[in-house]
Amino acid sequence: MAVSDGQDELAQEFVAFAVEAGVLRFGEFKTKAGRLSPYFFNAGLFDDGAKLGRLAQFYARRLIASGIEFDMIFGPAYKGIPLAAAVVIELARLGRNVPYAFNRKEAKDHGEGGTLVGAPVRGRVLIVDDVMSAGTAARESIALIQAAGATPHAVAIALDRQEKATEAGQDVPWSAVQYVRERLGLQVCAIACLADLLQYLQQHAGDALGEHHARVLAYRERYGVS
Repeated sequence: MAVSDGQDELAQEFVAFAVEAGVLRFGEFKTKAGRLSPYFFNAGLFDDGAKLGRLAQFYARRLIASGIEFDMIFGPAYKGIPLAAAVVIELARLGRNVPYAFNRKEAKDHGEGGTLVGAPVRGRVLIVDDVMSAGTAARESIALIQAAGATPHAVAIALDRQEKATEAGQDVPWSAVQYVRERLGLQVCAIACLADLLQYLQQHAGDALGEHHARVLAYRERYGVS
């Protein structure tokens, strides 16, 4: 299974971890699309060795379970860089040693030069990122990978928000994940999705966390995709 469906033990473990780490928060947050979201996921707050190491374990476990085949990992600047490095370390610990590379935002004009750093970009490439809001970062990564002569093959993300993307300021009836999967032809592997978060909150009915369930559900009913 490449994407969690809300009935997944690994996904429930991950949501609990993200809440405990303060990475998944509840309140009122403005998204890039201008929506007021009742929750916010900030992977930049996996900000110490223990949290980043455990995050990498979740990525590796989901990737192995997905059955997705790939030859190397690519981390788009900036958040994707530490994610890719951590994931390849964890995969190597589990016996799957693969190379990785990442990009600079600006080309270097001295030394080795160029925008790509790390192993040569070749074969089937897995892009590792945190979330996918509009698919912009994925498209940029795809262009870099293709320019290097390799094949963009799949994307691994931590959380699929399962909500409508926007184009030219207007909602469209598909999510960024659906766009990447169906229109760009890449497989997408998510550790958890909004359905998993809703299930987690429902299981906490009666305590402080459970109080957020109704608002998150209302947000999904308004902006969600099937």
